Amino acid sequence: MLTTALRTTQGGLSSRGYAGIGDWLADENRHETSAVLIGIGGTSSDDPELATDLRSLTGEHPQIPMIVMGDSEDPSHVLEILSYGARGYIPTSVSLSVAIGALSLAIAGGVFVPASALLDTGPAPRQSPEAGTVFGLTERQAAVAEAIARGTPNKIIAYELNLSESTVKVHTRSIMRKLQARNRTEVAFKLHATKARPRSASGLV
Repeated sequence: MLTTALRTTQGGLSSRGYAGIGDWLADENRHETSAVLIGIGGTSSDDPELATDLRSLTGEHPQIPMIVMGDSEDPSHVLEILSYGARGYIPTSVSLSVAIGALSLAIAGGVFVPASALLDTGPAPRQSPEAGTVFGLTERQAAVAEAIARGTPNKIIAYELNLSESTVKVHTRSIMRKLQARNRTEVAFKLHATKARPRSASGLV
């Protein structure tokens, strides 16, 4: 069990297990919680109850990161979960060390997105009109940002765009500043989020 494993990891993470969110909400010590890991199994991101619960939790407890663990690794599923306010999505297929790292990242203020959700299996566009319009990126910055979103290393980006690696790094810093992102993972997440279709449903439980 993950709860048991967390207690034995280096760093001394303390954890409690609950049968459901209602039990955690009923715990008078819940405000001392550093993070909440919510297991959804195979539940779809389109499930109205899941959406409502997550929006309610993240809205009422903004200081406590909510991390979701589920079976699906579909990019649209992951992005939908994150759009509800979750600070990370951990596939059940990952190792214990990755799961613990994801929790630690969320507690530190970051957002964990599995690599599988950032991989683009279709043809790679050379630039992103959405990124340029929404974030004010130049054409070249948008092309670099798209490559970052695909998980492409700087050396390959430089080769594909006929740039030096130092120039790619300069563009990356500018992109992170414009997107208000702290790392490449957040750049990728924000770019994917601009392409996600807005939901018509208003609300989370």
